[in-house]
Amino acid sequence: MANRLTSSTSPYLLQHADNPVDWFEWGPEAFEQARHRDVPVLVSTGYAACHWCHVMAHESFEDPQTAAEMNAGFVCVKVDREERPDVDAVHMAATTAMTGQGGWPMTTFCTPDGAVFFAGTYFPDRPHPQLPSFRQVLAAVGEAWRERREEVLASSGRIAAALGAMAPPAGEVPGEAELAAAVAALAAEEDTVHGGFGGAPKFPPSMVCEFLLRHAARTGSQRAAGLVERTLTAMARSGTADQVGGGFARYAIDAGWVVPHFEKMLYDNALLARTYLHSFRATGNAEHRRVAEQTCEFLLRDLRTPHGAFAASLDADTPVPDADGNPRAVEGATYVWTPGDLVEVLGLDDGPWAVDLLGVTEAGTFEHGTSTARLTRDPGPERERWERVRERLAAARADRPQPARDDKVVLAWNGLAVAALAEAGALLARPDLLLAAREAATFLLDVHRVDGAWRRVSRDGAVGAPAAVLEDLADLAEGLLALHAATGEERWYEVAAELGTEVLDRFTTTEGLVDVADVDPALSAARAGAGSPSDPSDGATPSGTSAAAGALLSLAALTGDAALRAAAERALSVCGAVAAAAPRFAGWGLAVAEALADGPREVAVVGAAGDAGTAELHRTALAGTAPGLVVTRGTPGATEPALLAHRGLVEGRAAAYVCRGQVCRAPTTDPAELARQVGART
Repeated sequence: MANRLTSSTSPYLLQHADNPVDWFEWGPEAFEQARHRDVPVLVSTGYAACHWCHVMAHESFEDPQTAAEMNAGFVCVKVDREERPDVDAVHMAATTAMTGQGGWPMTTFCTPDGAVFFAGTYFPDRPHPQLPSFRQVLAAVGEAWRERREEVLASSGRIAAALGAMAPPAGEVPGEAELAAAVAALAAEEDTVHGGFGGAPKFPPSMVCEFLLRHAARTGSQRAAGLVERTLTAMARSGTADQVGGGFARYAIDAGWVVPHFEKMLYDNALLARTYLHSFRATGNAEHRRVAEQTCEFLLRDLRTPHGAFAASLDADTPVPDADGNPRAVEGATYVWTPGDLVEVLGLDDGPWAVDLLGVTEAGTFEHGTSTARLTRDPGPERERWERVRERLAAARADRPQPARDDKVVLAWNGLAVAALAEAGALLARPDLLLAAREAATFLLDVHRVDGAWRRVSRDGAVGAPAAVLEDLADLAEGLLALHAATGEERWYEVAAELGTEVLDRFTTTEGLVDVADVDPALSAARAGAGSPSDPSDGATPSGTSAAAGALLSLAALTGDAALRAAAERALSVCGAVAAAAPRFAGWGLAVAEALADGPREVAVVGAAGDAGTAELHRTALAGTAPGLVVTRGTPGATEPALLAHRGLVEGRAAAYVCRGQVCRAPTTDPAELARQVGART
């Protein structure tokens, strides 16, 4: 049996390389083999940090008898959803259409052409009151394929037709009334007891908070400002936040933010670092500044790879030796505490104090008498004591077994990290963070572009095969534009402009933006021959459509290119339809709409390199809270980006030009006046 996964760039696929299952990677070889054998294709989709993916792997894929049944009746394909978001999106749409819910691990069965006819998520290794066992599923699907082929093909045809008929909703660009209505709808969904929106499970609404911050900055809305402040403060003190090491877990399983699902994702932490930074920029909230810095420090300490880019995630599980010394996966084992643990590490003085502060109980808030750490109150005047205790707990925790790291580099998520680190480095006077942003961006440009074509993933400095999708190009452009704003270096803007052109050339159809430039034949069959899918809803990250809208709008502001602005507005009209129905799933689209409503404002800072006056004006511009504010810096005579052209010194001094649509107010040399024009705190 060929071991086809050993050369994969995906740590998730490598975890399955030694399974007795005859796994294929997604590609034409698997589907050709299924046609040759006249058997269905079994597609198992997951990701490295997924707890239940590990459970199903241990129960079923590592079991020789189950593997033998899989190999005999199916061609088996293993997919890393983070490498192949196109496969994941189409098969998840089929799964939710058939079952009413989705999740990972995802198990789908399709014809040798790629049309899905049966789907589910986790199947246990033995019968369950609500679920059949996985081997029962294998037997039933195999029997249906052999004995009721026409019924199976008819089912797959109906599902494919339904998926192919799905189209992005028609809508309008959100205007004043729609933006205000979104704030009202979010206020109605606020959890006024625990903070955040809705009930359990609680996910970090970073993009919704970005929208609320921008709306408050543009309109002065105290309602929007209060929503975002309460939400961010609740998360900052929650069990979802890693109080000891910094950074955030994926989500809380309860409405009170007490117990997280412990996996830590690059995208969550990049988005949250930027959101907390923007909250500090707007309000001066010192707690939010600390969270932003600690989250950035987590990125550098725990997710940075030797090449300077950032790994995808840390696992939810920790390998803990059992009584025989064999590793056993235990969720959250690195992070939880008992009162005895804290007293042992901190002594009889600080130990009981920390037990009370962190909500660690004798009964436990998690499993087996352990508790997550959360701040049950603002340490306030005891902040210094807490920071000393935090350092000691971090040192003790470093001696525990640690979760595994998925060290593949995802282009889109690294773009988000570059944006957060660049802005944090500039706003917080942290040159180490700005340097990290530069190094990550350099790696992405050097490695992820092959013969002019962008690739989505790399690992250990070697680029993978999957092509970049829309979110990759858009989020990378967002990061490079933030890095250009923070440094004034032209090279980052130049690549961002190239990315904008590629979005227009390769990801735009008569119906609007699409998520994938070149459609996989098997995915096309799963959608009855329809073109590339396009999902404008923001999920854990900005959708490709809303991310592209933001990047294109910023590029239009820098260049004056009307085609870029028009493309951004078309994308926002699709996001607007989502926002009208469910604003919690359109946070970034709404944030971009706020930028459009404000202009966005553009700032060109012109002055000699190294000049103190230039630097002060530049710092002030970056501190502006005007929604989607676009900043560039250059020397007299600069022509790129176009916003700098024909802007000069004023009486021999550095000057800032605040513009809308490249039409500028009188330049100012006064940082206080610039602060007033861009909404910066003074």
